Amino acid sequence: MLKGIPSILSPDLLKILMEMGHGDELVIADGNFPAGDIARRLVRSDGNMVPEILEAILKLFPLDKYVPKPVALMALVPGDPYKPEIWETYRAICKKQEFFTDFESVERFAFYERAKKAYAVIATSETALYANIILKKGVVI
Repeated sequence: MLKGIPSILSPDLLKILMEMGHGDELVIADGNFPAGDIARRLVRSDGNMVPEILEAILKLFPLDKYVPKPVALMALVPGDPYKPEIWETYRAICKKQEFFTDFESVERFAFYERAKKAYAVIATSETALYANIILKKGVVI
């Protein structure tokens, strides 16, 4: 155990965060996301929800200030009337970051393709729909 490190972050996840470089992307996936099929590097975070993981990661992980929107969400499928309330929770968490402006919206299948190129995918037990999020790592100063 270390001081100042959120206990929700496993040793495997901490290793991944340390290995990532500027511009690398990290997917935090909900329970419905095909993480095992898509991930180059898969980190299981069973029993944890996305907001808690997101908040813990952003305590250690700077967002990329060189892109307009360093945080991306999976867009609603056209015609789906669902209103993802979890996005406002994400907004409140991300607003604490210096370089957060707004979310990039990525079409579902484009999101999957982008996730395949991500440095890693964290699989959570999140039950909210449209709860997948991509973070682009910035420079640690």
